Order: sequence, then C-alpha cells, then structure tokens
Amino acid sequence: MKQKHRIVVLGAGYAGCHVAGTLARRLSPADVEITVVNAEPDFVQRLRLHQLAAGRDIEAPRLADVFAGTGIGLRLGRVTDLDPARRTVVVADADGGGELRYDTLVHALGSRVAGHGVAGVAEHAFDVTSRPAALRLRERLDALEAAGAIGARRAGGSVLVVGDGLTGIETATEIAECRPGLSVTLVARGELGAALSAGARGHLRRACDRLGVTVLEHTTVEAVEAERVLCADGAVLACDATVWAAGFEAEPVAAAAGLRPAADGRIAVDHLMRSLSHPEVYAVGDSACALGDNGRPLPMSCASAGYTGMRAVAAIVGALTGRRIPDTRMEYVGNHISLGRRDGILQAVDGTARAKPAYVGGRSAARIKAVIVFMSLWATSHPTFGLPRRKHRVTTAPAVSAARAAA
Repeated sequence: MKQKHRIVVLGAGYAGCHVAGTLARRLSPADVEITVVNAEPDFVQRLRLHQLAAGRDIEAPRLADVFAGTGIGLRLGRVTDLDPARRTVVVADADGGGELRYDTLVHALGSRVAGHGVAGVAEHAFDVTSRPAALRLRERLDALEAAGAIGARRAGGSVLVVGDGLTGIETATEIAECRPGLSVTLVARGELGAALSAGARGHLRRACDRLGVTVLEHTTVEAVEAERVLCADGAVLACDATVWAAGFEAEPVAAAAGLRPAADGRIAVDHLMRSLSHPEVYAVGDSACALGDNGRPLPMSCASAGYTGMRAVAAIVGALTGRRIPDTRMEYVGNHISLGRRDGILQAVDGTARAKPAYVGGRSAARIKAVIVFMSLWATSHPTFGLPRRKHRVTTAPAVSAARAAA
C-alpha cells in the first residue's frame, strides 16, 4: 500500500489554518495526510487581543470544531524542537509528547514580543501577543479599577503603553475607551504615527486627545521596573502597569534547529516560501522573511499571512501534483488601525511602502476594519471554505516538481 505524503503544519493561527485548510481542499486524502500542531485548543484572534486585554469578549473557536470533517488531524502540544535532517518535530503535551515525522513541513508558529534587550521587560511588563498574556493584562486592569474609584474618570490607576506601532496605538486607545477610569500614556520613540500621512497623523492625535491618552514623543525606555520605567533622557515614569508593544520577533525554534535565518531572525525563504537551507520546509506568516512585489520584506501582519500562505499552498500543490505553480501576489497595500470601537484609520501605501497622502478615518474606517476582522475569523473557522475537495492526485516527486518550478 502506498504511503501517504505527510504534511505537518506548525501553528494554527491565520496563516497555519489557511494553509492546512486549502491543502486539504486541493489535495486528495488518498495521497496526503495533513496534521496541524498547536499549543492551544482554541483559535486565537491575534488581531483582537488588545480588545481582550482591555476587557471585551472575543470569539475563540475550538480548533477541534474548526477542523472537524476536513480530514485535517489536530495535535495539541507545544513544539520544542525540530530536526530537519531526520524530518521530525518534537511536541510536548500533557501526555508527555513525542515525535512527529513529516515529508513536507509548514512553519507557521508566528512571532512573540521582542524585548530588544531592555532590562525588566520579561519580569515586569505586560503584552498582548498571546491569549494568556492578554488575559494576564486584563486581570491587572481589573485589579486597578477595583482599587480605584470606579466610574470617576481617570481616578483609577495608570497604564503606560510603550511602542507607537500599530499594536501600541490600538492597545492604548482601546484601554482608554473601554476603561475610562484609568490613566493611559503612550510612549513613542519618535513622532507619533511617523509612518502615516500628515492627515492621518492629525487624525490620530485628535483621537488620542478625545480619549484622554497622553502621548510622550521622542522617548526611549531603557528599563522597566515594577511600578515605573526609566528613560534614556533620565526621566522616570511612574505607572501601575507597563504594556510592552515595541515590536515582535520570530519564535526561536527554527533558528535553533539550523534553518537559515534572515537578518531579522525570521526564516529566510525563496519566492516559493521554501527555506533557503531546507527546501522541504515552507515558512508562512510572521515566521517567513518573504520579499513582497516591491522587493522589500513583508511586515509581520495578518495580510502577509494570507499572501505567504497562498504562495506556499500553490508551491506545495505544484510540487506534489506536477501542476503549474501560479505567480500569486505578494503585496503590502497599507495599514488598518483601530482607535477604539468607533474610530480608526485606513492608510494606503505606495510601491515603496511610503504612506499615500489620502487616508480614511473615523467610523467608516472602524467599520471597514471590523469587516476585515470578521472575514479573517470566518475564513479561519471555515478552513476549507465549505467547498468540496478538488482531489488533485499526487503524481510526481516533490523534489522534481520543485526543481522544475525554480528553473
């Protein structure tokens, strides 16, 4: 009996679910066996973790339900090691864990908070890069409200958000809107919203003023302590909770296993999303340092997860079936920023990733962002899109097809 080609997908975030579901729809179950490995039993809407931390409830579909009836296997556990030479993955779980063997591996473990070597971040700062981290921050904010005069504006505790990227902006404005009894300060390394157009920067400032968010620009944090942060200019900022939103970094498992990293620590890949050092390993989403159509690395984002996922699926299907690999898009078109539930900014960028002068702001932008988030959840909750399999049969060796595609 012919052995099935084993495809293992590490991570069930936006990228991992998309890749696993699309492969299950396009490849015949007689030929392939698809297994997804994930540490948590539920799908995490990372786009909304700042809302969860602020106190709002967000959906978390059970992965067992998500993959039910798709033919995709689910292994709950944390990936602790890879061995590309033996093509094995080590998984730790409640039963002690073990090894998984693969023929094709899709690395979609995503990213984690980047401390940038700043003292005290790991010990004292909160973040919103995972569900447990967001819930930990939520508990702290609950405690601050309980200790203060609930309902009296700004009578409660103080929250300091470090980082003025999208995560920092969304976290600061969400907390300020959801918990008006807390004082919120946003620390920006440079000018607030420096990457935005002039009009969008003005809109962002007005939103912060409306929500009562204090903005400290051109401020660099050098150390985080339990109830204060120390700045490079000597300033000491007292706070009851520090939220670290100063960037992300790739999970370290791939680099530790010997997969060639890019300069930023992500997996270096070719135009088919294959590892440059191990072509049987594909990387997608935040795990991959993939060049966009503009020749620049795609940023860590939900949109990048979609583009890299589509490219990897096309490459894997082509490698296994001998079908032509289409040249799918790899674009970075702009940013969608939430400013609480009723305000937002949509900022388009040009081919060099610079902000275009025009932007969309206010309730219209908030509605569009809400639709994007809803569609991302729907697509993840329906990984095969409810469509029947096309059942392309595996007809050729992956190495032959990959070489043909790269030629």
